[in-house]
Amino acid sequence: MSLWEKEAHFQDRTAWETAARQCRACHLREEGNAGPVLSTGDVHAPLMIVGEGPGGVEDEYGAPLVGPSGQLLDKALASVGITRDRVYVTNIVKCRPRGNRTPTLAEGAACADRWLHEEIRLCGPRVIVALGKVSLCYFYGGQTGIVRSRGHWLNWNGIPVMPTFHPAYLLRQTGHDLVEAKWQVYYDLKAAKEKASEAAPEWIWKTDPPPDLLKQFLPVKEKRQHKC
Repeated sequence: MSLWEKEAHFQDRTAWETAARQCRACHLREEGNAGPVLSTGDVHAPLMIVGEGPGGVEDEYGAPLVGPSGQLLDKALASVGITRDRVYVTNIVKCRPRGNRTPTLAEGAACADRWLHEEIRLCGPRVIVALGKVSLCYFYGGQTGIVRSRGHWLNWNGIPVMPTFHPAYLLRQTGHDLVEAKWQVYYDLKAAKEKASEAAPEWIWKTDPPPDLLKQFLPVKEKRQHKC
């Protein structure tokens, strides 16, 4: 029996999503957020991008990486010819930690083991991009540094994983450091797209015009406000 078969808990994506939206398995759900934030993009995309956890805007709209960090991610993806609707974007941790703090590695592992692992199995990405240290450490299987590890391929259950800087890291940089970090992210995303394209040569990577995610998720935002 394969690892995927042993870990499978849901028959299909709909069952997974229904259960994930109702999750109260850990203390993060009690940290003042509006509930789990799941994903954006195409579930069939050969490239999956995994961030760390929702921030304030993401918690409000119920979509990962749609705030300032997400807008920078959109620009980085555009630089390699990708629009957000043509990749699948999710997070290690589904619920926003209080005060937008970075989730701990233990919180990341607990949430990802329960939800992300199954999410990956159901979506079947050919390549994963890990944004930031929490995401990197989950796929690495232990403590390691993003500065040292970015740009170097990992293998996670047979799936190639490219670690790179989280957009929030770029937002904290200035001057030469910012320019250098942007180029590093560019090369990491370019490598990830190229490897995914080898596995799925017919995949279309961009739409015109690109999607307006905040407009798209406005009905979700209104529902989450009523829940609160």
